[in-house]
Amino acid sequence: MAFDLQQKIYVAGHRGMVGRALMRRLEALGAGSLIVATRREVDLTNQAAVREFVGAQKPAVILLAAAKVGGIQANDTFPADFIYENLMIAANLVDAAFEAGVTRLLFLGSSCIYPKMAPQPMPENCLLTSPLEATNEAYAIAKIAGLKLCQYYRRQHGVLFHSAMPTNLYGPGDNYHPENSHVLPALIRRFHEARESALGKVTIWGTGKPRREFLHVDDLADASVHLLGLEDPPDWVNVGSGTDVSILELAELVARVTGYEGEIVTDPSKPDGTPRKLMDVSAMTSLGWSSRIGLEEGVRATYADFLENLAAGLLRA
Repeated sequence: MAFDLQQKIYVAGHRGMVGRALMRRLEALGAGSLIVATRREVDLTNQAAVREFVGAQKPAVILLAAAKVGGIQANDTFPADFIYENLMIAANLVDAAFEAGVTRLLFLGSSCIYPKMAPQPMPENCLLTSPLEATNEAYAIAKIAGLKLCQYYRRQHGVLFHSAMPTNLYGPGDNYHPENSHVLPALIRRFHEARESALGKVTIWGTGKPRREFLHVDDLADASVHLLGLEDPPDWVNVGSGTDVSILELAELVARVTGYEGEIVTDPSKPDGTPRKLMDVSAMTSLGWSSRIGLEEGVRATYADFLENLAAGLLRA
């Protein structure tokens, strides 16, 4: 291993879906000193607060999973919020890590960094070759900036700051908000409620034709630890399952898992977003890692998580 699990490891964003998965994985491996902080304890958009916290804690490794995230509607409605908060989080943590002598940082981004009309599957080297998808451009630009910060701090200062770009994530701890969540958790909630209300049909946004790749968040956590175990990882690397489904096929899968038996109709008046987003995962495969959790298996586990949250009254309105 290129890092010691007994060193101090700071998981930024530990309460989010990705952060929780990282904590589960690290704890299962026996990590001895995990550092966490809530937003109330340290505001990651505040440069002075971040510098003070990282300087005082002096972690050996930082996993940067903190981010403001949301689906198409949230990204399109609040672009200023998405670009500002994510830019500040990345800039503050990367620079504070360097100032505090942190030698290893893994920044977690998103497949939306790649162009709207990128070649499929999307290789790492298609970054910045053509325009981004307009509906999530603000978020994508912030994530590109984070990736480039790590790349250039590594080049100029010799620190091992590198990035992983996961595809669409889902799993335990997801946000099931009916409007501001990502497509898969939104569909889980919609089809569950449709079944409970005996609705005759469920309408999904867009034509249903766009194709998307999905990765269980526990697979991402496993991939992240694998990357930390490499002596000389690439500046950034795609992390995905290597397979995709249409949005309509995804809806049909969710309907089957939730037990909904009504009609599924599409609404072409709503935006589709990028036509296809399949990542080229050959680089990650060559580094010795590939995903293990199949989509249906993962959706069934995620639906169980949804039901647990529902029973406990933890779902957002």
